[in-house]
Amino acid sequence: MSKKNLRLFECQVVNEPVRIFLKQARSIGLRSVRTFFVQCDQMDCQYVTENKAPCPLATGLFADEIAGIEQKERQRREEKLEEKY
Repeated sequence: MSKKNLRLFECQVVNEPVRIFLKQARSIGLRSVRTFFVQCDQMDCQYVTENKAPCPLATGLFADEIAGIEQKERQRREEKLEEKY
């Protein structure tokens, strides 16, 4: 768990505060696609790997961080294009 994007969240499913963090996954293939999801530290929770109801976790909780990651990725792509030409 990265401390950088770790947050406390009051979870109604387990009725206690949990630590949540943003995770990234990439698809395998010619065009790698990045997907984001939110995970909590409650490994016993049946929703720990899913952001589906009734789990209250959603990527919108980390919208600013996702926007920052995507902006950095755009800048990297632009820099690579500039280096090419």
